[in-house]
Amino acid sequence: MTFEAASADAFLALFAQHQAAIAAMPGCGGVVLVERPVEQGVGFSTVSRWMSTADLDAYRASDLFGTVWPATKRLFAAPPTAA
Repeated sequence: MTFEAASADAFLALFAQHQAAIAAMPGCGGVVLVERPVEQGVGFSTVSRWMSTADLDAYRASDLFGTVWPATKRLFAAPPTAA
């Protein structure tokens, strides 16, 4: 995920606010934030471990994801990529 410098702080606050709740979701083995180099702006990746695809899908259907993802997307400086 790539953010303008001004939006990076807002993203960090959002991640800090919700990290423990995401990690507490059933089937989540943890979630961490990694800063990564980007050509323009500030880049981050989140790395999460899920016990099964069903657990990840349940998180994606949760109210928590419905809160976190739209708030994160509003801050992007470039389209996100997934690996």
